[in-house]
Formats: sequence, structure tokens, C-alpha cells
Amino acid sequence: MAYKITVQQIMRAVPTANRERATELVNTFNEWNERFQINTPIRVSFFLAHVLHESGNLKYVEENLNYSADGLRKTFPKYFPTAALAAQYARQPEKIANRVYGGRYGNGNEASGDGWRYKGRGLIQLTFKDNYRAYQNSGFCTGNLLAHPEWLAKAPGHTKSAMWFWYSKGCNELADRDDNVAVTKRINGGLNGYANRDYLLRRFKKEFGVVKF
Repeated sequence: MAYKITVQQIMRAVPTANRERATELVNTFNEWNERFQINTPIRVSFFLAHVLHESGNLKYVEENLNYSADGLRKTFPKYFPTAALAAQYARQPEKIANRVYGGRYGNGNEASGDGWRYKGRGLIQLTFKDNYRAYQNSGFCTGNLLAHPEWLAKAPGHTKSAMWFWYSKGCNELADRDDNVAVTKRINGGLNGYANRDYLLRRFKKEFGVVKF
């Protein structure tokens, strides 16, 4: 029997979640979760905890790059080593993306516009042309994503791409080990936001009846 989830389960666990997007998530999840093997209570708990953290409780499906000059220097010190340079880019998200993401992971240089074109999108944000291409070539993405990257900010793309990323990075197996540190590092590269990820995980484990023995 296929494992299904409901909008009510998400809203009970996280009452501040965006209900409209929760509905979109559930519809896509229930269609694809068996294929991506996110089909046990502990795997579902981990997946939802990290998806809700990454998306600000399902509020965001696109990366916000509207940084102040101080924010640029703190967040991207390598690319904004001086206050004067940061001031030239402050509060200009497209210009910031092109500088920070240009010339890396398949993106063209800053002038190419690829940094903005392939900024983070989806419930687990895919960033960079190489990652968009990998999803497009996975067999799960229909159509030309490289020509229409905005699809990842809409249903079903925002959820389906997150499920593919989760599956392709081996997060199901890490969830089976109940290893939230490992899952966080696999998704984030570090432990940013770990306390909230852990809080959400506890909420979803309770909702889905996961008992740790």
C-alpha cells in the first residue's frame, strides 16, 4: 500500500506553514514519493522537516538576494571585500546573483546573467546551471528547464525537484539512521539552521508516530 500524507498532518505539525503551498506539496508528494522512496514515517519526517526549514515553512520557493551592503560583506565576504564595492551592489538582487554565482558550476561569467537565471529555486533550492541541468537530465523533469528555470518556483516543480535532490543525495538512507547531523550537512554543506531543523524533525516525528528505540 502506497504511503500518503495529508495537508492536515503538515498543518498540525507546523501551524504557521503556508497552507496553499502545503496543498501543492502534498499533491506532488503523493504522486511521486514511491518513486523517490520517501515512503516510511521516518523518511517522510526527515524530508518534511528539511523542506519546511529550507523554504521558511513553505513561504519561499525562490532565493532572496535583496542584501544590504553590510549583509553582502557578512554573507559573501569573498565577493565583496570592501564597503565601496558592496555599496555598488546593495539592494540589487539580480546584480548580486550575477556576481556571486557567475563563473561557477556551469554558470557563465557575471555578464552572462546566469547567476540570476539559475539562482536558488524550489523547496530545497537548486542553484547553478550544472544542478539545473542534472535535474533536467534525470528523467524526472519534462520540458527544457534550462530555458525555463522559473518552473522550479511553481508546482509541481518546486516539490518534485526537492524530492529528486533528496533521493539523489542519499538522504533516505541517512534518515533511516536517524542522523539529522548527516542529513543537514548533505543538504546544507554545514550545520546552518540545525536547531530549527531538529525542532521541525521532532514535530514531524510526533505527527507521523516515529518512535526511537
